[in-house]
Amino acid sequence: MVIDWSVTQVYNTIMSVSTGIILLLVVMFIRNLQRSKIAHLDGWAIGFAIPGFILTITGMHMTLTWPLSQIGFPFDDIIFGEPTFAFGVIALGASILLWRKSNQYIRNEIDIHDTRAISGKLKEELPHVLKPASYFAAAMGYALISIAIAGVTYQLFAAPPEEPISGAFADYPLIEAIFISGLYAITGIGAAMLPFILREKPNRNSVKIVTTLFFIAGSIFVAFGVMNYFTHIGLIVNTM
Repeated sequence: MVIDWSVTQVYNTIMSVSTGIILLLVVMFIRNLQRSKIAHLDGWAIGFAIPGFILTITGMHMTLTWPLSQIGFPFDDIIFGEPTFAFGVIALGASILLWRKSNQYIRNEIDIHDTRAISGKLKEELPHVLKPASYFAAAMGYALISIAIAGVTYQLFAAPPEEPISGAFADYPLIEAIFISGLYAITGIGAAMLPFILREKPNRNSVKIVTTLFFIAGSIFVAFGVMNYFTHIGLIVNTM
């Protein structure tokens, strides 16, 4: 059966890039905070807001309308739509928080260029402020692990043979199932650990594990999304 991929929206390209960028921003923010090099919180707020907005609107649309069911992949609406929707809202929440903190520090006449002053205040306040939201992030982390298990169990994520690059593995569905499921799993493990690093004195090993997992996953998500801009265009051309 040849599927006409042009009949519905398939935008997990920009979803993948945006997800990866947010994960990498989290890593950079944590590492800069550890080194007391955080300043200009409004810039960080915009950095989280842009991909967070993209994930919110695309994830919401995919979650509520199930566009991929029109081409025979309704489970992908759950796999891609719901986690990105949740991730986008979390990123927007972080953006709003950082924006408000920036305004608060300015009102209190704290020099926004003073990295030590800003970082010191954040180290003191963020564990208490972010802890409630971290429980939802952790729950979605476990959901990602569940999706990863389903991906391997049912050998999902296999690209059609008409798709460039990824389609070369169409006859070996377990390869891409393991790859994508592994990506979801390491992201999920990192997210599940977030409540444990949001302490006044977090365990350095736990922080290092989370940042390492998010760096690996973020880099792969960005690279995979960038590659998919070529492969998805090629897939549509080859099935028109």
